Formats: sequence, structure tokens, C-alpha cells
Amino acid sequence: MSGSDEQFFPGFATTRVATDEAEIFVRHGGAGPAVVLLHGHPRTSATWHRVAPLLVAQGYTVICPDLRGYGRSRGPAPTPDHAAHAKRAVAADIRAVAARLGHDRFRLVGHDRGSYVALRLTLDHPEAVTQVALLDCLPITEHLRRCDAAFATRWWHWFFFAQPEIPERVIGADPEAWYAPKADPATMGAANHAEFLRAIRDPAVVRAMLEDYRAGLTIDRAHEEADRAAGRRLRMPTLVLWSERDDLADLHGDPLRIWQEWADDVRGHGIDSGHHMAEEAPGALAAALTGFFGATPPPRT
Repeated sequence: MSGSDEQFFPGFATTRVATDEAEIFVRHGGAGPAVVLLHGHPRTSATWHRVAPLLVAQGYTVICPDLRGYGRSRGPAPTPDHAAHAKRAVAADIRAVAARLGHDRFRLVGHDRGSYVALRLTLDHPEAVTQVALLDCLPITEHLRRCDAAFATRWWHWFFFAQPEIPERVIGADPEAWYAPKADPATMGAANHAEFLRAIRDPAVVRAMLEDYRAGLTIDRAHEEADRAAGRRLRMPTLVLWSERDDLADLHGDPLRIWQEWADDVRGHGIDSGHHMAEEAPGALAAALTGFFGATPPPRT
């Protein structure tokens, strides 16, 4: 089933792709090498509405999925071990979506929770990813290894969301009071904001978003620890960007130094933005991405 977002994402089509366990809603448009953009929490693929057209204008095919359980995508019921919402499962969705759209190899961009999916996809399927950009992100294990009172105070939601059942009851009582006060329609764009509101009002979406965090502290953490023990690294060119008006660098220092423990070829810099850089600094973000993509072209296949 396909449609369009002509006013919101000009020239883009919308499609639902069935994977082994999920049905993924995806926006896609443009022509040329493929770039897959993965959103974070509590956004949807609509967060990319200012960046995606800029990448299309530079000659890329752009693919923007809603992650499993987020927005208009649907996945399986939660499992006790949280494997149904593990980044490994979500990464498999994304690879299947790109392949269904005709792209076995692609450039990959992930922000926030989407960056953990991007990391997992590059580690599990390195043959599919020619270049990867990770935004506002460290590996989950690196955050936890550095967890102190400052991190636990600022990022307390990680540990609250991981509790069984309680977050559903708290957020479900008034999801807009929980999520919407920091979501400014003028900054986000009216259509993006409206899509965000529809998503957070859906209890199934809220449950899936919480399962994302529960998986993060359990099965995803175990997968990352196994990667490190096995010596797995990112071998493709890696771009790391962070929001200068957010707290990643304040809490952990230079993100590039940390990512050098995980990637062979890592570069990057801060962006003058708050956390949602695709909405707040789309021009700077698109310029950083296209500069990176153009500077290190992938090998021909």
C-alpha cells in the first residue's frame, strides 16, 4: 500500500513494508545512492521533514522509516526477554525495508534511539552499510560504564522506562502532559508535531517505546558486550555529530575519543542545536551529512 506526503515531504511516497515480524511504515523519495534516516524517541520519521528534501536535492534516494512500534509501524507483542524490541530485531527490519525498496547497500544515519539501531545494523550487517552517521549517541554500554550521579540524574528516564508496567500507567494517564510540554509546534513544524501527538496518544506506541528502553538495558547491552569481547568494530567511515546545546559532551567528554574505541575511521563535530538537530538545525545537519558522504565515496559494487 502506498501513498504520498506531497505537502509535508514533497515528492515522497509512503509505503508499508511487511518484514518477518513487523509492518514498517516508510517514507521514501529521490533518486541516486540511498540514505536511510532513523529517528529517535519519541519522534517518528516525520522528524526528518526538513533534512530529507535537502538530501534529495543533493542527488540521494532518502528512506525514512518509523522504527518498529513507533509512529505508524507495528511489531510483535513484547516478550519477557525484550528480544521482540531488541535493536537486532529492529535493525533487521530496516535492512529488509531498504532491500524491498531496491537497495542492498546504503548510507545510514541514526539519531538518539535510532542511532542504537544504526550501530547494531552496521555491526550485524557491515556488508550493507557503506557509511554511517551517529547523532547524539554513544554505545549503550559506554553510557552505562560511565554512569554516575550526574548521568543518573539527567538521564533518569532510562531507568524509569525500564521498570515493568509502572511507566505505562504513569504516561498513559496523560501522555501529552508527559511528552508534549517540550515539543514546540513552531520548532518541530505543524505537521510533524501533529504526527508526534497522534503517536504518543496510542498506548501501543507508548508500550513499544518503553520496550525499546527495556531492551536497551538488557539484551542490547548484552549484544554490545559480546561485540567488544569478539573484537567487532565499525570498519566503514563513521561520522559522529552531537548537539552542542544538549549534554552528551558535558557528561562524557569528547564523543570522538570514545567512538575511536569502536570505529576504525571516525570523525565528527558538534552542531549548534538542541537535542533534536534534524528539526532545529536541518541545514547544518544536511551539510555535515553531504560533506561526509561526498568526501569518502563507497566502493563500487
